[in-house]
Amino acid sequence: MLYNAYELQRSMLAGASAFANFSAGLLNNPANPFAYFGGGPVLASALEVFAHAAAPRGKPAFGLHQTEIDGRTVAVHEEIVLRKPFGQLKHFVREGVTGGPKLLIVAPMSGHFATLLRGTVQRMLPEADVYITDWRDARQVPLSDGSFDLDDYIDYVIEFLAHIGAEGDARAHVLAVCQPSVPCYAAAALMNADKHPNRPLTLTMMGGPIDTREAPTAVNTLATERPHAWFEQNVIATVPMTYPGAGRQVYPGFLQLAGFMTMNLGNHMISHWEMFKHLVAGDGDSADATMRFYDEYRAVCDMTAEFYLQTIDVVFQRHALPKGEMTHRGRPVDPAAITDTAILAIEGERDDISGLGQTKAALTLAKKLAPAMKKYHMAEGVGHYGIFNGSKWRTRIAPVMVEWMKKHGG
Repeated sequence: MLYNAYELQRSMLAGASAFANFSAGLLNNPANPFAYFGGGPVLASALEVFAHAAAPRGKPAFGLHQTEIDGRTVAVHEEIVLRKPFGQLKHFVREGVTGGPKLLIVAPMSGHFATLLRGTVQRMLPEADVYITDWRDARQVPLSDGSFDLDDYIDYVIEFLAHIGAEGDARAHVLAVCQPSVPCYAAAALMNADKHPNRPLTLTMMGGPIDTREAPTAVNTLATERPHAWFEQNVIATVPMTYPGAGRQVYPGFLQLAGFMTMNLGNHMISHWEMFKHLVAGDGDSADATMRFYDEYRAVCDMTAEFYLQTIDVVFQRHALPKGEMTHRGRPVDPAAITDTAILAIEGERDDISGLGQTKAALTLAKKLAPAMKKYHMAEGVGHYGIFNGSKWRTRIAPVMVEWMKKHGG
């Protein structure tokens, strides 16, 4: 019933958004005298803000068509090099460029599409041959394709690394942004234990919940103060018949978005108020910047119930990885097995999702990794999203990672 009620509301708001957008266009029309005086500009701006906020959103495009390498503009195009039921491996091909380190960026499966890391990919394109995990919206995956849980996530990471290794350099670098830090760390431990030929050269983890007992945030508290059954009963919904994944149990993206919006509701309200003022003042560029951010931020997707519930249990409630109790298909995951993958842990001073120390814990757990192959970087004045997007990522954080990759490039 929850998902069906949301779909009804979404359909109604889509119509209201279209009508508001049409009305704003009429009020802004140069042929309309109300566009120049009275309350016309104010009303038109208010309608534009409402239309943008209420509009439905699909999966955004990366839209990265070029990059600059050594002062030369290089064309870029996307290729899907491996397709799996719940995700695909996407390659950003730099036309005419050969060689260079290979980098797998593992995007979070946490309610947003991989395009949330557009700025991450854009910054790394001049530095590396970039691949990214492009996870599918679970409501688009038919039930006949089976299930997907945390164990499957680890399998996908290992298989993606093996595929990249088959295309060139045997060993790639890995960047795990937030949530995938745990499965990527587990994959690195398993691959090191097996002396897998495609084990990562380096593993960079940014704002990841390796040990959520360290500096717990509101997100961590929510996951620990309620029993596991509460999540099963209150946040899991069934995909309606209008989607290919009809009947699949999921944690809907719209619930994830609602949670994040509520955490910083005041900031979001201020952002929309500022957008309204920019529109009234005719400052379209500033208003467009805010709109572009929310176009991405509000484009959400569902994740499978089994993956979400297993993550809540293993990562946030039992703290299985730092306690040495995590397993992958019955096999223990031992961080001490990591001896040949250099680890860089990056945290943001103002991260309100993964607190300080949660990612750094990965360095302590890798007990047999040489000190020279461990590094910690705390980005001052940076929040969660600022770790991998924006000017601070581009100018202060990415250079640290690039230098780490060069130092341990094999």
